[in-house]
Amino acid sequence: MYRVLLWVSILVSFTPAATLAEDWPQFRGMHRDGKSSETGLLKEWPQNGPKLLWTFDKAGVGYAGPVIVGTNLYTSVGRGNTEFVICLDLSKETPTEIWQAKIGPLFKWQGNKWNRGPNVSPTVDGDSVYALGGNGDLVCVDRKSGSERWRKNLPRDFGGEVNPIGGGTEEPTPLGWGYAAAPLVDGENLICSCGGKKGLMIALKKSSGELVWQSMQVAEQASYSSPVVADLGGVRQFIQVLNSGIVGISAKDGKLLWRYKRETPYDDVVVATPILQDDYIFSSVGFGQGCDLIQIALEKGQFTVHKIFSNKNVENRDGGMVIVDGYLYGHSENKGWFCQEFKTGKNLWDDKDSLGRGSIAYADGMLYCQAERGGVVVLIEASPKGWTEKGRLKLPRQSANRLPSGENWTQPVISGGKLYLRDQEFIYCYDLKK
Repeated sequence: MYRVLLWVSILVSFTPAATLAEDWPQFRGMHRDGKSSETGLLKEWPQNGPKLLWTFDKAGVGYAGPVIVGTNLYTSVGRGNTEFVICLDLSKETPTEIWQAKIGPLFKWQGNKWNRGPNVSPTVDGDSVYALGGNGDLVCVDRKSGSERWRKNLPRDFGGEVNPIGGGTEEPTPLGWGYAAAPLVDGENLICSCGGKKGLMIALKKSSGELVWQSMQVAEQASYSSPVVADLGGVRQFIQVLNSGIVGISAKDGKLLWRYKRETPYDDVVVATPILQDDYIFSSVGFGQGCDLIQIALEKGQFTVHKIFSNKNVENRDGGMVIVDGYLYGHSENKGWFCQEFKTGKNLWDDKDSLGRGSIAYADGMLYCQAERGGVVVLIEASPKGWTEKGRLKLPRQSANRLPSGENWTQPVISGGKLYLRDQEFIYCYDLKK
């Protein structure tokens, strides 16, 4: 038996087409960094792009991305006047919806020309799915059946507020463009960026929804950026980008560990997830706002924040960024797609002409760059030498459900050798395997 297992192991290791599958169980993937560790993927696409495996056209409205666990796809959708989290069975050639579970009323406000429905990708952990709606309705449902286990409402139960810059300010609580920060599971707790005067962040028991702590030292409205978890100086903490800057909050008790306060607060919607490497943290906001790189150190029992730079070299709006081998990639409103040295900010290349503003994901040495207009996705090498295109695809149909000023802001997902793309009611699945 040992010889057989050893031979199988060797065969898999040296088979060029072998794909090491990885789930994508939450927003921006396994580690919330926009990257997949899968290998054996196409390095160059055919003329019309990779093979389209299937299309699902009943995902309603909303910008929540797909999450993939095993042979199931989960996402949040708006149907009629209600938001739901749904589950698709992907075990056969054509996906089948096996359940839907109610989140809450459809997020919308009078005069909104940009978005409606849920913004937030679900988070899957064990046998549970956690879904957050645009109005702050938070539900935990059984992963197999969709049956509800518990629910909360962030504004009602925890005083939640979202920064309303440019968005809705309906009473009783400002919700702006609706909740957009994805819930994060850490051990036995579920972390949410709640916002408000009672505290920015909450930790709930993931099994029951019971409040564990609320970060009262940071009484600010939530941004649209999802928190990430890190161990800095041996202390586990949650990193959150806000309009005022960046904060680190203790995973143990919700206390403020450190704060970076910008000289000039971000004066527009804060969307991009922070990028971390070692003890460095990078944030960026579009609309002419700019970027910041800070370094966190633990000195004599106290955290200190060192500003490396704060400038307008990168203005990342909605599509996020990825770091690969010490280089940062993404789209900047002032210079197009770019690559820069992460720890110095030195710009290595930029390209305004090849593709418009959009979102990004990484796998197996390649970058997947999706334009928010036109339904185009381009495959390029993750290289500091320049934009080297290796193929492009165009979605066969684009959504007519977007509001007049809405674009495709749902980020690409890579799992199981497949590329998943959502444009409102449409979810597309492409084959990436060699």
